[in-house]
Amino acid sequence: MPAPIIPALDLIDGKVVRLHQGDYGRATQYTADPAAALAAYAAQGAQTLHLVDLSGAKDPTRRQTALIGELVAQAACPIQVGGGIRSAAEIAALLDAGAARVVIGSMAVRQPETVKNWFARFGAARLVLALDIRIEGGVKRVAVNGWQDTAALTLEETIAAYQSVGLAHVLCTDISRDGTLTGSNTALYRELAAAFPDIAFQASGGIGTLTDIQALQDSGVAGIIVGRALLENKFTVEKAIQCWNK
Repeated sequence: MPAPIIPALDLIDGKVVRLHQGDYGRATQYTADPAAALAAYAAQGAQTLHLVDLSGAKDPTRRQTALIGELVAQAACPIQVGGGIRSAAEIAALLDAGAARVVIGSMAVRQPETVKNWFARFGAARLVLALDIRIEGGVKRVAVNGWQDTAALTLEETIAAYQSVGLAHVLCTDISRDGTLTGSNTALYRELAAAFPDIAFQASGGIGTLTDIQALQDSGVAGIIVGRALLENKFTVEKAIQCWNK
């Protein structure tokens, strides 16, 4: 299979940042030139890129759609875009701006019937469900509202509920690993891929070394989101692809 490394950038007011555990008060700025970062990732062999509009996630009136359109136009590979998507109009605007896929988060849990209608309108191939989870006592529950609240439904129940509308892509983050560089929850993805073999899962959270990439080899994931490790030069996209291909 193609190397599934998906470099990720989080954007606030056009600048590349990282939040610690989703906390806007604990943001680290890396660069004010996201286009250069995306170009470097593509030049190193990335086949898909991932953008999160943190400005728009916090305040829909500050959504960076115009900037995202510019970045997509300059990029040498497809870009999936997320960040607090709340309406069909926002999805349409991002797709019109050139996004390959739009990532839906909390709305998938809070208003499932609305989101199922989005699947019918835009098609399952153009949408990704971002399900961020907390695991307590072996039970995987989806966190919503910027990780402030936890849904009643489990991760598995949420995924199953969307299979009727052709769910094809799920980006699953183990919140306890996010931004920690301590390794991915490989057991989680192995379990999900076995339970839902028709869904392309993207692993997110914890990637800090090439060993972490290697550990996901037999997990069944279709994509590996890598953010902080690339920004902090722990390794390059090229090295990660070489590691996967070995």
